[in-house]
Amino acid sequence: MNIAASAETTHFPIYVAGDFKTTQQTLEVINSYSGTCVFSTYLGGQDEFDKAVNSACAVQETMRDLPIYQRFQILMDIANKLQAERSKIAKIISLEAAKPLKLALAEVDRSIQTFVVSAEEAKRIPGEVISIDWTETSANKDAIVKYFPVGVVAAIVPFNFPLNLAAHKIAPAIAAGCPIVLKPASKTPITALFLAQIIDQTSLPKGAFSVLPMDRKVGNQLVTDPRFNLLSFTGSADVGWEMKKNAGKKKVILELGGNAGLIVDKDANIERAVTKAVNGAFSFAGQTCIHTQRIYVHSQCFDTFIDQFKQGLLALKIGAPEQADTDFSSMIDKNNAKRIESWVNEAVVSGADVVCGGIRTGTVYPPTVLTNTKNDMKVCCLEAFAPIVIIEKFTDFKQTISAINASDFGLQTGIFTHDNRKINYAFMHLHVGGVIINDAPTFRADHMPYGGVKDSGLGREGPKYAIFDMMEPKVLVNDYTDSL
Repeated sequence: MNIAASAETTHFPIYVAGDFKTTQQTLEVINSYSGTCVFSTYLGGQDEFDKAVNSACAVQETMRDLPIYQRFQILMDIANKLQAERSKIAKIISLEAAKPLKLALAEVDRSIQTFVVSAEEAKRIPGEVISIDWTETSANKDAIVKYFPVGVVAAIVPFNFPLNLAAHKIAPAIAAGCPIVLKPASKTPITALFLAQIIDQTSLPKGAFSVLPMDRKVGNQLVTDPRFNLLSFTGSADVGWEMKKNAGKKKVILELGGNAGLIVDKDANIERAVTKAVNGAFSFAGQTCIHTQRIYVHSQCFDTFIDQFKQGLLALKIGAPEQADTDFSSMIDKNNAKRIESWVNEAVVSGADVVCGGIRTGTVYPPTVLTNTKNDMKVCCLEAFAPIVIIEKFTDFKQTISAINASDFGLQTGIFTHDNRKINYAFMHLHVGGVIINDAPTFRADHMPYGGVKDSGLGREGPKYAIFDMMEPKVLVNDYTDSL
């Protein structure tokens, strides 16, 4: 069924095991900047869920036996079709997520890379021959180890990267030979449905992929249904860990939140540090899990840094997300804008100072800088997921490492320094999944292992590492005692 969207398409069916369907429950998608309905689709119910899961189960052997060259071709076909539709899909992302168009275009480019890397990694699925005869009872034996698909994957993605975070689950699943059922965020389902239209045009076996917007009751079966062999969730820590408790025997991969720290030492390139820090703090209104939330600047360069930081912040153009020159737009909804407003007001009552920003207009919460904060304030110890940053001065590098570690989260940390001793110390002592030198903690290359420790998650994304999680090793032991 060819239902490729035109530039004016606003109504999208859901994708159930190779079929585009409508249901009795409609879902409106609201642009949070304008407050208008920009798209509509449907919610999948129990019938659609069961069809998607049953079809995924039925196609497991077909996917397992799909030759590597075909997996490669399918993934490259998706990448090429995404490239051809780059502008169209970026506009969809911009409208439904209120993401500035320039950032939406960058997300499409990253997603293309994710599919390309997954295609290449499909050629590198591991296998090995190992010696078994390490003991007398194992004499005359050897073994081969091959990796097989884990089975049906349940995937749940958030609103902030509706294409690339979906790609980070779909592409490795195809590379590994796993059918996958994807639940997009209810606020941003259209991007994934547009991607389904692209994937439907490839030779991927029907039933191996479904996209189901669902209400919480039906969608929770992605967590509890034993027909799924693996759950891959990206979202908040509270929700993720609760899912793990309820997931039963299936494997669980969690990519959760953070309150990333950034250290700017006295030998840093201040101009570069400011540029990277402003982007890390306020890109997509801070609605990323590696959003730069806590900045610690050496006392010798603190005043220079904060002056330049304010200048960089004030240069950001706030406006409608679909405008090409917009740098900063609204948050995903008014509730989140009000939430961060209350956090900042609470911090101010407790002694924090607002350097700039701090006054909400509807769904737009402006880039905001706080200082003189305390570690137990929500703006410091919780995940803000909003366009705020705290900036504090330090003198002792080791104590600052300890301050960053004094968090329930451990996703990524950035450090601006050229001192290799400090770099090595930080790498050895930071309780995080990634240490980024001379860049913001918001940096991510899509093929690197990405994930965190503590409340920031379980497992790693990045195609190579996600493929590993989506496969299981099987050993074949051969006794050749009677061989000729």
